[in-house]
Amino acid sequence: MSKIPFPAWQRPHWQSSNEHILLQFFVFGKFQSGRAPSLDYGSEGLPDGVEMTSHNHAQLRQWDGYPLRGSVGRMFKDGAPEAYRQAIDAPEVLVIRGQLPDSTDTGYLRDTLGVLAALLDMGGVAILDPQTLNLYDADTWRRHFVVRDGAPIRNHLLILRDTEKNGNYWVHTRGMRKFGRPDISIRNIPEADSDRAGLLCERLVELEALGARFAEGQELEADGMTLVATLGGGLEDADFNNTFVEFRWPE
Repeated sequence: MSKIPFPAWQRPHWQSSNEHILLQFFVFGKFQSGRAPSLDYGSEGLPDGVEMTSHNHAQLRQWDGYPLRGSVGRMFKDGAPEAYRQAIDAPEVLVIRGQLPDSTDTGYLRDTLGVLAALLDMGGVAILDPQTLNLYDADTWRRHFVVRDGAPIRNHLLILRDTEKNGNYWVHTRGMRKFGRPDISIRNIPEADSDRAGLLCERLVELEALGARFAEGQELEADGMTLVATLGGGLEDADFNNTFVEFRWPE
């Protein structure tokens, strides 16, 4: 297949922050020796602050944070059975992880994705993104991310819709730590408005990915409504593992 360089988006709405970008991926396979040919994808290698470690899969299974066991492992097995089988059978695992300061562009993400793509060319069979709870076989990952002019920001995130106790819906995201921004939470959404809320959520995460920030109490005018931002969360928050900015749908 032809190799498509990844873009580095400028962030025209960028406002500096104390938030940190966090990247983490697991790549399963049997890898050839030598440097991954990431230059083929426009990447000079992993950015400063991001490291790659190599592990024997049998030994990694003993790690407390091993991602293919327990309820999360069962979720991957049920939701992506072929990728799960390939990942479980792989003898080696490369862990890519790092923390970076907030950035005015996404060159760090371009460079990391270029390394991931090159690792698939060198024997990788599956990639796990624990921040979005996605496990991809190699072909599926390429279809999602090796896209001319870059995959849409939506592909880098997980957008969920859950039912609240009152029967209304809660739309929320995972994965915005890749952009050094809080995840988005929209609560109290009537069923009739769930599609509108989903589209609004996509617009908000795109704004954040391109650098925007929301302040506590900030009013947002959208679709004829006024929504008010509330900030919360943290890395230990079970729903986000991140900070979040929350909006409540008007009654």
